[in-house]
Amino acid sequence: MELAFIIEKFVLILVIFVISLTVAAYSTLAERKIAGFLQDRVGPNRAGPGGMFQPLADGLKMFFKEEIIPTDSSKALFILGPSLALFTAFLGSAVIPWGQDIEIAGRMVSLQITDINVGILYIFGVVSLGVYGIMIGGWASNNKFSLMGAVRAASQSISYEIPMGLSIIALLMATNTLSMKEIAEQQHGINWNIFYQPLGFIIFLVCSFAETNRTPFDLPECETELVGGYHTEYSGFKMGAYMFSEYLNMFLASAVMSTLYFGGYNYPGMDWVNEMTGTVIGPLIGMAVLMLKIFAFIFLFMWVRWTVPRFRYDQLMNLGWKILIPLAIANIVITGIVITIFDKL
Repeated sequence: MELAFIIEKFVLILVIFVISLTVAAYSTLAERKIAGFLQDRVGPNRAGPGGMFQPLADGLKMFFKEEIIPTDSSKALFILGPSLALFTAFLGSAVIPWGQDIEIAGRMVSLQITDINVGILYIFGVVSLGVYGIMIGGWASNNKFSLMGAVRAASQSISYEIPMGLSIIALLMATNTLSMKEIAEQQHGINWNIFYQPLGFIIFLVCSFAETNRTPFDLPECETELVGGYHTEYSGFKMGAYMFSEYLNMFLASAVMSTLYFGGYNYPGMDWVNEMTGTVIGPLIGMAVLMLKIFAFIFLFMWVRWTVPRFRYDQLMNLGWKILIPLAIANIVITGIVITIFDKL
């Protein structure tokens, strides 16, 4: 393996890591600003101009706050829980194609850490591992509210990964690939999958809210019932790790939906822009377009949180098992029929 390739990947990993951390940090500020706007109040406005330094202040508070480990907890697992949740939240971005190949010093550099031919399955595997961090933390806390939140998280994850996987099957039938990069390339211009799989996208979107534990599916940390849920006993940096993992998962879910259904880095007139700007500026514009799509989804996550009430737990399960799974199966059947008809024409 040549040194230049290793340096490229190291720099790309570092850049994506910094971008992910920055987006996660400032998502906390955006959430509070959006909540303030929707509730007719100001939101954070003291730390820096317009509250721009509020995420830094929050981070410093979390970092320097006293770490408390309950006496009767399983100490090793208590530390492992948030560490695993944060670690798995970073892994999914490895297969996201952030843009077209960019030319640097006469060498074409891929804006994707790795292009594996089962990229979607990799993301599903990583997302599935994330719930172990919540489950371990809730169990290790030796607190009934934490354990109940952890059990809810596991049940919710199992219930909603099934319709999410079924919605992806219909997409795979249409694209004939599991590679995230190939799926993005097939949506060149405005040939986006949202136009061919609208029902699949809606199912995937609803399941994404459940997988990221966001309102109206935030039953694992339901403050009005479970104090704080699985992270009730956590404080300081460990609590911050759980919070960061939630926002990182939201960022990843937004990136995946943008890539699978909304063309990723593709946009109308992209070829013309690339001809005018070259092989450096063009791909960077595509990357900026992808980030705008991601920010739009993050705004949607936050908008829903402050406008839609929380489901009861039985309603959560009924929606997953009795509505979304039948709809996802119906979508597979309809997709198969449409593909068969077009093949015969």
